Amino acid sequence: MSATLLFLFALTGIFVILLVVGIFWSIRSGQFDDMEGPAERILMDDDDPRLPGRKQTLSKNGE
Repeated sequence: MSATLLFLFALTGIFVILLVVGIFWSIRSGQFDDMEGPAERILMDDDDPRLPGRKQTLSKNGE
């Protein structure tokens, strides 16, 4: 085998190992725990006073 082919096999092996380590790290750190939350959160209205952390403010006419 040529040196170039051996280099490419070694590089591929390193990338596969990094990919496997990255996938296991993301699973263990909880990256895949809530798959529906971000998809539903984008539909929420930011002006809704019922959302946590939002204070209801009175308008100028007191409503």
